[in-house]
Amino acid sequence: MRTIRRSWLPYIAALVTLSACVPFLCRRASAQTATPAAQAADGTITTTLADQTDLALTVYNSNLSLVRDVRQLTLPAGESRLRFMDIAASINPATVHFRSMTEPAKLSVIEQNYEYDLLDPNKLLQKFVGREVTLVRPKMAGGTTEYDEVKATLLSFNGAPVWKIGNEIVTGLSYESIRFPELPENLYERPTLLWTLENSGARRHKVEVSYLTGNLSWSADYVLNVAKDESNGDLDGWVTLVNHSGTAFKNAQLQLVAGDIHRVVALSGRDEMQALKSMAAAANAPAPFQQEAFSEYHLYSLNRRTSIFDQESKQISLLNASRFPLRKVYVVNGQAYYYRGAAQPGAPVKDPVQVFYKFKNEEKAGLGMPLPSGTIRVYQSDSRGGSLFVGEDHIDHTPKDEEISLHIGNAFDIVAERKQTDYKKLSDRLYEFEYEITLRNHKDAPITVEVNEPIGGDWEMISSSYKFTKTAAFAAQFQVPVDKDGTSVLKYRVRVRY
Repeated sequence: MRTIRRSWLPYIAALVTLSACVPFLCRRASAQTATPAAQAADGTITTTLADQTDLALTVYNSNLSLVRDVRQLTLPAGESRLRFMDIAASINPATVHFRSMTEPAKLSVIEQNYEYDLLDPNKLLQKFVGREVTLVRPKMAGGTTEYDEVKATLLSFNGAPVWKIGNEIVTGLSYESIRFPELPENLYERPTLLWTLENSGARRHKVEVSYLTGNLSWSADYVLNVAKDESNGDLDGWVTLVNHSGTAFKNAQLQLVAGDIHRVVALSGRDEMQALKSMAAAANAPAPFQQEAFSEYHLYSLNRRTSIFDQESKQISLLNASRFPLRKVYVVNGQAYYYRGAAQPGAPVKDPVQVFYKFKNEEKAGLGMPLPSGTIRVYQSDSRGGSLFVGEDHIDHTPKDEEISLHIGNAFDIVAERKQTDYKKLSDRLYEFEYEITLRNHKDAPITVEVNEPIGGDWEMISSSYKFTKTAAFAAQFQVPVDKDGTSVLKYRVRVRY
């Protein structure tokens, strides 16, 4: 055995890290920082982000993204192998599309491989079963730590290694590190696409590679600040991008697609990619996010480039609207089972008084952009000039000129009580119900409460103390004003045929 002195330890660490800097591994590592499109000894050309000339991302709000990566390459005539690196780890290889932008008809792909057997210590050991490696073992000598190099053949690695050292079979052997003579050809430090190409044209090609990947998603979040008098508000919209794709996207053109995309599993990935690629081609526009309709979706294009690093969450401003009109609405919703029989005697039923903020997504109010689905968090100014959180709600995709209704909670100072004051069965299917709904307002301002009654069946209003509107075939709605510190009573009688 050969003894290694302590003063040599830094060099040993470097050797372990670089696998003794064997030509194969040094060649692969240098591909990331050396000249673009480096060519290996076996003729394989490696391309990395150093060759990239353009990058575009189209991100869908369904954990799906379309990547368009453009690189400048030098390729030999005839058949060659290209290793395309720095791709998303969660790529769907069936959706990859390769083409030359320089001479599309003269550069073609003969064969494609997706290499995803990634380098880690266990896999490296598995690849070296039956081969010889060097074990580095520490030992104490004269109060100092020295290291021995031991040549060993790895016979098996099923949870723990089994070694052959000399003529002995050894298990449970302790060692500090293992030195490997090389990195196996079929083990990669990161996901890689490997193509066999046929080039009958120029040596210099600008190539475009498009593919779909998961784990890169976006969502919309909004902040609504309501004025103290609750007559107007300010809305800020944000896009939150989350990248867990396994690679960084630097200086990319960014497009976002909002809508419910139908994806058929039975379709081939290439068919799906072509459909999405056609959608993504639609945006070339300027503004913080320039919005446009495309097919049954909406496309939002950022007017500048941005970078999204791996394992990063990034927020980008989507919209800002100030002092647009809104209104506060108090709502009491009855329940369908109230109209299915005589009520049990006892205390009146208390219905919650729900609180909504409502406004219209229209251009004259400073809005008008189709809003992607997301969560709106509502704040309101207080008497001291501060701002307090008062609730939140989720909105669906909302086109322009449509109303947005946000349920922020239940009223504290408004009470709604109902009781059934009469019930008659006129025949087997004909009934009459009479209800009395008492509304008490303990606020220091008058309010109006919207009362919705899901009566059901074929109904006819016999009498009511407030005017009603038939809002649906089965429902009636009342607008009941209540004075400050006052009480209003809604009474109505309805005849229903089931």
